[in-house]
Amino acid sequence: MLADMETLLICYASRDGQAAKIAERVAAGCTGGVVLRCDLRRHQPDAAELANASAIVVIAAVRYGRHLPEAEHLLQREAAMLQRKPLALVSVNLSARKPGKDNAGGNVYLGKWLARHRLQPALAAAFAGRLDYPRYRWFDRLMIRMIMAMSGGPTDPATVVEYTDWTAVDRFATLVGRLGAQRPRM
Repeated sequence: MLADMETLLICYASRDGQAAKIAERVAAGCTGGVVLRCDLRRHQPDAAELANASAIVVIAAVRYGRHLPEAEHLLQREAAMLQRKPLALVSVNLSARKPGKDNAGGNVYLGKWLARHRLQPALAAAFAGRLDYPRYRWFDRLMIRMIMAMSGGPTDPATVVEYTDWTAVDRFATLVGRLGAQRPRM
C-alpha cells in the first residue's frame, strides 16, 4: 500500500489496449497515495514529473518482437533518473501465455529489454496479452498468425483469447504499491 502522499507514476505503451488495461488494474490495486497514469503515446513525462514520483512503473506491449517505441524512448531518455528511483517494468507479450515465460529468466522479450537498457528494476514481470484476430488490420493479422504458427499458438483468424492472468496482475499491483515506500537510490 502506498504511504500517504507517495506518488506512483504508471507509464504505459499500448496498441490494442491490453497494456492499458493492465496499467489500469495495477493503478486500481495501489491505494493510499497518489497514482498518476501516463499514456506514453500521448505524453512523455518530463524530468520534473519523474523526479516528483516516489516510484515509477513502465508497462509496454510488444509488437513484432520489440517493445513499443514510446516506451523505448522513455527508457533511453531517462535512464539516469530511472536508475535512482524504485522502478517496476512490465512486458506485455503473447509469449508470456506459456508456463514459465512470465519472468526475466524465462521471457525472452523481458530479458532482452532489461539487458538492452541495463536496468535492474525492483520488480519485473511479463504478462500475456490478448489475442484478438478479428480486431486486427489485415497485415497485423497476417504477421501475428505467422508468429503464432512458429510458436505453437492459435492461427484461426476468428480466434479471440484473453491470456492475461489477472490474479497475477493483482499480486504484482500489491508489490508495486509497496515500491513508493522504498528509498530512492542516490
